Amino acid sequence: MNRRPTVLLTGFGPFRNVRRNASAALVRRLAREARLALPHCRFAVAVLPTEWARAPSLLSKLYERHAPALALHFGVASNMRGFRIETEARNFCRMSTDAAGSLPVSSCLCESGAPELAATIAVTAIARHLEAQGFEAKLSNDAGGYLCNAVFYHSLVEARVRGDRCKVGFIHIPVDSGTPEAAGRIVPGALEILKLALQPSASETALTSV
Repeated sequence: MNRRPTVLLTGFGPFRNVRRNASAALVRRLAREARLALPHCRFAVAVLPTEWARAPSLLSKLYERHAPALALHFGVASNMRGFRIETEARNFCRMSTDAAGSLPVSSCLCESGAPELAATIAVTAIARHLEAQGFEAKLSNDAGGYLCNAVFYHSLVEARVRGDRCKVGFIHIPVDSGTPEAAGRIVPGALEILKLALQPSASETALTSV
């Protein structure tokens, strides 16, 4: 029996000076738009707590429950416009308190993990496509040392450990993306990212055509 591929979309809850995290509203609205535009896919949406311990734990449960073909994570960043597409996650976290006031147990996210893990969506093609469509977009190799980088790294590890052909990406959006005007620009761009991320890579195309 054919199963529709599942797309996991995550944003974050509030933290420190960000009481309303725009990424949470974005993934909910994006899922509604995507269900209409991409009826051949299922969409699972989660708002992750901005907490060192709970976010990776919930992410692991989401992977187990949904076995996604694509995990696309969104977070907010200050002093930026448009989309910042992260190219890699680092096995590092800074000693900063989370939304629950807790510190990470170590500056290393995974003791036996690789120093860096690369995004598995087509980051360069996505950035170029967004620019061609009139959206502001740039690539970044630094997702920070907070929960955005941590969730990105843990998601890439989950995909590897499970042996799934799950593609993983992380996108930063501006902190003020929750305003109606900004959302009107961000949601269509996020849908374009989603569409391109779901397209098979050149290697996948070659495998299916053999």
